[in-house]
Amino acid sequence: MFRKKECVAMLLAGGQGSRLYALTKKTAKPSVSFGGKYRIIDFTLSNCVNSGVDTVGVLTQYQPLQLNDYIGNGLPWDLDRTFGGVKILPPYQGQNGADWYRGTANAIWQNMQFIDQYQADYVLILSGDHIYKMDYAKMLDFHKRSGADCTIAVIDVPLSEASRFGIMSTREDGSIFKFSEKPKNPDSTKASMGIYIFNRDKLRRYLAADNEDPESSNDFGKNIIPTMLAAGEKMMAYPFTGYWKDVGTIDSLWEANMDLLGESPALSLLDEGWRIYSRHEAAPPQFIGTDACVQNSSITAGCEILGTVKNSVLGTGVTVGPGAVVEDSVLMNGATVEAGATVRYSILDAHVTVGRGAKVGEPRSTAAGIAVVGADCRIPAGETVAAGAMISDS
Repeated sequence: MFRKKECVAMLLAGGQGSRLYALTKKTAKPSVSFGGKYRIIDFTLSNCVNSGVDTVGVLTQYQPLQLNDYIGNGLPWDLDRTFGGVKILPPYQGQNGADWYRGTANAIWQNMQFIDQYQADYVLILSGDHIYKMDYAKMLDFHKRSGADCTIAVIDVPLSEASRFGIMSTREDGSIFKFSEKPKNPDSTKASMGIYIFNRDKLRRYLAADNEDPESSNDFGKNIIPTMLAAGEKMMAYPFTGYWKDVGTIDSLWEANMDLLGESPALSLLDEGWRIYSRHEAAPPQFIGTDACVQNSSITAGCEILGTVKNSVLGTGVTVGPGAVVEDSVLMNGATVEAGATVRYSILDAHVTVGRGAKVGEPRSTAAGIAVVGADCRIPAGETVAAGAMISDS
């Protein structure tokens, strides 16, 4: 029996994430921990399944091992399907030899066979390094009703920040007449979110031409979108008004974690109507000692808190020893802060140990920068890690 999918999602997850420094030396950016018990990629995968998009190709390249293991067969996101589901798509050996992905557009072009096997009418292009909750089904409906060849999700940003983004200039009906990649003098505040819906046949045509152009960067923002606009294709901007953050820098990753805290957090993960799914092992309940102090913090299962934790996000199995202080910080799975140590305005990656009496970072009020300690590092007893420092094991 002939079967097809209306829409296939292609999730770009192969970037190096160099601006996250020590946090991405051993792993791809989409598999970096977030919010105590999640990975960054959980948000995009959860958006897919919550939106009814059940066929997702995940394009990997840089340090893919952890990401591949984490996604597995897709069961935690209900994406373990016999027809469709989630599939890992690394670069592979072709007739002309191995070919690394040369850009976002080239990555999709190399995997057109995956899209074609489902005879999809529409292709949803996504990024694996954003934190947000979005119903792609509504965007697809908008795309179909407007008769667009390509629809781009946009979010309104302050004019002072617009030069950091790809900016869309639109008519009253939402059709795009101009696209500017990080303009010095932006004439619009509609920023591209890096989320696209294409009609499959039209996408194939432009990707094929782009692949044959030796001068192209093989990038959607730099090449495909401007070329389609210049050719007069109908391109629409889909406005998004919810929470969205590109967590490609240390500051933005820290800020997004802090957005989870407070009585009315900017980002709530407790919405049962739009769950964020993740793969995590079972852990015992948190243990909070009688002399411990915990204020405005997220403490995940398996933590043992004997000291003070304020305005912080702690992953599974974190230990804070007696007399230790953790403030304005993000501690990922298995981190240990031994007795009398202090961690302030910092990010500690998985299984970091801060020795007795050691100091990492400085109070947030000093504005001296976020200290980062990479996975598996040990800060010896009594040592000091300065504010803004980047520590890794190599």
